[in-house]
Amino acid sequence: MEQMYTPEQVEAQKRAMYERMSPRRRRFVDRIGYESWDPFQAPFDPIDIRTDALGYTAHELLNKYFKSLPAIPDPDYMQTLSEFMILLVMNVEKVRPILEFGDWYNERLKERGISIKPKTASTGKTPE
Repeated sequence: MEQMYTPEQVEAQKRAMYERMSPRRRRFVDRIGYESWDPFQAPFDPIDIRTDALGYTAHELLNKYFKSLPAIPDPDYMQTLSEFMILLVMNVEKVRPILEFGDWYNERLKERGISIKPKTASTGKTPE
């Protein structure tokens, strides 16, 4: 990509922005250091286009999971899962403990022959 401005032009614009700031905002910039401050940094990707390790967005993960369920889950279940998928896509390290605990707990259940299956929407009973 071709650079549109010279380093001198960028520095002049940065200095002009700094000088027009309120004293409170200047203190923030001074704390992080004028040299470290980048008023031109690109914004983060919107959540809608962030993907997980498999390349899926939070919305795609939810749809794939919901299609795998035997019945439509209740709204609280869907809301909780939606929030979790956003965290998963945004920062997998934040949800890693939950994922690892889920794997560990599922192994303990299997050792004892216990299976947690979702309830069906019509009867409210666990499918056999």
